[in-house]
Amino acid sequence: MPKKKPSPKRRSGCPLNASVEILGDRWSLLIIRDMMLRGFRSYKEFLESYERIATNILADRLRKLVAHGIITTEQDPSDGRKLIYSLTTKGIDLAPVLTEMVLWAAGHEDTGNQALVRLIQKDKEKFLAEVRQRWAEKRVRSTANIGPHRTDGSGSRAR
Repeated sequence: MPKKKPSPKRRSGCPLNASVEILGDRWSLLIIRDMMLRGFRSYKEFLESYERIATNILADRLRKLVAHGIITTEQDPSDGRKLIYSLTTKGIDLAPVLTEMVLWAAGHEDTGNQALVRLIQKDKEKFLAEVRQRWAEKRVRSTANIGPHRTDGSGSRAR
């Protein structure tokens, strides 16, 4: 089991409360969805998402997701001014949670993207394995492309 970070001050020690404090706003799960399902990795891609997140909210949520260890940032090798966002293992571990949320909503609400719902319903374990595999491959490629320069989300470079 991975080493846990010391917990910040929370309203309670309830695990569900911790989840809500990290992911409970409207935008964080949609950002993670776009990374997992659509392969988004750049600020521009997130801005162009269906829900049209405001720039200030997007910047804030990306910073929070980095701070909580859900995503990491790397400098874009083709343009050092831009960042590339990647899911961490902790972020990828949210795939089953998001999958169950998709199935729950599809079962109780009038939703779109029935092709995704059918894909998940057909073979949920295969779907989750493919999500994990895609991100494992992206991490390997990203590490090979980026070299020793990576940021920790604070804007400073780690070597």
